[in-house]
Amino acid sequence: MERQLLTLLLILLLSGCQTPEQFSFIKEVPESGSIEQISLEEPMQTVEEIIDYENIWDAFIDKSTFSDYQIDALTLNYMNKHLDNPELFTNYLDNSYFFIFYIMQELEKKGLPIEFALLPFIESSYDPFSISSSGAVGLWQIMPPTANLLGLRKDWWIEERHDPFKSSLAAINYIDYLYQRFDNNLYFVLIAYNAGPTFTQKAINQIGRRNAEKNYKQLRLPSQTQNYVPKFLALLELIKNFEKYGVELPNIPYTPVIDRVSFEQQVEIINFSDFIGEKPELIYLLNAGYTKWATSPKKPSMFYIPIEKKQIVIEKGNEFAVSKNINWISHEVSTGDNLWDLAKKYETKIQIIRDVNQLERDLLSIDQILLIPVGNPKNIIIPFDSHVVSEGDTLWSLSNKYNVTPKQIMLMNDIKNPNEIRIGAKLNIGNKNIYRNIESKKRTILYSVKQGDNLYKISQLFNVSVESIKRNNSGITLLKPGQIIKITILAF
Repeated sequence: MERQLLTLLLILLLSGCQTPEQFSFIKEVPESGSIEQISLEEPMQTVEEIIDYENIWDAFIDKSTFSDYQIDALTLNYMNKHLDNPELFTNYLDNSYFFIFYIMQELEKKGLPIEFALLPFIESSYDPFSISSSGAVGLWQIMPPTANLLGLRKDWWIEERHDPFKSSLAAINYIDYLYQRFDNNLYFVLIAYNAGPTFTQKAINQIGRRNAEKNYKQLRLPSQTQNYVPKFLALLELIKNFEKYGVELPNIPYTPVIDRVSFEQQVEIINFSDFIGEKPELIYLLNAGYTKWATSPKKPSMFYIPIEKKQIVIEKGNEFAVSKNINWISHEVSTGDNLWDLAKKYETKIQIIRDVNQLERDLLSIDQILLIPVGNPKNIIIPFDSHVVSEGDTLWSLSNKYNVTPKQIMLMNDIKNPNEIRIGAKLNIGNKNIYRNIESKKRTILYSVKQGDNLYKISQLFNVSVESIKRNNSGITLLKPGQIIKITILAF
């Protein structure tokens, strides 16, 4: 495809182009009590009337009111990065399929610019599992102090910053606060979302003291924040003028694609995915707030599901909940506990406790949480593994690693050509008949090594062992900034 931006690039180079840097997420807590806390009981869809747009992008473009912007050199740089690989950019936009309609609707309820629906692309690529090196989490990369202020809960069973819908409602409340605080200035809101409202206000005040125009480009910002607005504008320009740039927008309907159902009982997530006939990966994606093998035993079980599956739950949900009893308990380790006594107390086997909890040693830690099977030991099923493809992986090497045949891997993942497995693709490994009673114990993510990182620092960040990082990356010992490595974090 002919580069349509070349002429503009030559003009803008006169102003110089900064080298893009990976920005960090410096979310700052605003004043206490100034943000509306989220209500977790609101219905999933409360829109009274939905205009009949052909797709989500028609609606976005029609509702977009932000047009007074300039494409500078840095913005152009990010546009060209997307245009370098059109197929990758289309897939990038398609990551929002299950979430963007809900987010646009919630923005409209608040009277906020629809353009803020682009922020999760910048923050997380619309990935609810996303975790940054600074501890920001989820679609909106919310930091713990802001989560507490917004009413997002975290306990052993849930992390609502990962919940794509609850975190979106919380983030939109936060954006609403910023939008009011900064006099409806979209640029200042973007900067404040990245760098924090107090920092942004100080930067604006400095403009006043210098008698300069209150323009976001006049703000003295750290380099990572300087990139934030150009990334946003690059996305906005490519979507609003997709035909001009030859961009293929993914087909996302402008209609609810997700609904919500609930049960009074605790529910195993793998069993629930089997019940409604969806892959476990999709149920985990839509319900990323659940961090364990099942929902909390002390609260109603709520699931987001594809809207076309709701009728199954309406018709057979009660029968499902009654028939699928939970045969697990969580045990908090206290002084004097050991695997021998726990196995005897709960009438199970030491090796089962080791396998289920991925214990690499028998020494237990105070306050450590263990999953203990109770009831019939024959129900203890080996969980399946999830593998993220990295450079050098082949079906043959994976079959040797996981002790399954290449054909089984192909069948599990609908692979037609054994030579076509993409780097970064997530593969299910295992036999479908042997993992249905508990969830995958592992969640594998790709991590970009930062300046100053080492194996120990990364192991502490993700609460995994150095040995497991080495195993996932062929015995790696030396790290370089920008290097992509695989990290397997526990779902238990």
